[in-house]
Amino acid sequence: MKVEQISIFLENKPGTLESATRTLRDANINIRALSVADTADFGILRLIVDDTDKATRVLKEGGYTVGKAVVVAVEVADRPGGLARVLAVLHEAGINVEYMYAFVEKSGANAVLIFRFDDPDMAITILQNA
Repeated sequence: MKVEQISIFLENKPGTLESATRTLRDANINIRALSVADTADFGILRLIVDDTDKATRVLKEGGYTVGKAVVVAVEVADRPGGLARVLAVLHEAGINVEYMYAFVEKSGANAVLIFRFDDPDMAITILQNA
């Protein structure tokens, strides 16, 4: 299924990650999943939150550079080979994964994979047919 993700560009220095998450906390926004990537000068905090529009607004008001993207959430059984099976289907269809991250649901029975694709609709169709 398609999910909206926000990306926050942060300076790569102590305290910036805490500050961004505090901004969300103070606005009563719940982080459902996250990924942090970094370079020498900056980081990208990618988030799935419970209120994307509000999160974007409060972060921009706080001076952060924020972007939105559509990503695809895929639920798989939390067991060895779950990710490999999904990636094999995508590979066979020639679908490129730009990036991904994952989290395990509270029950531990399933994992949720978050993918960024060039063509999310095509990727969803391929995965649903598999």
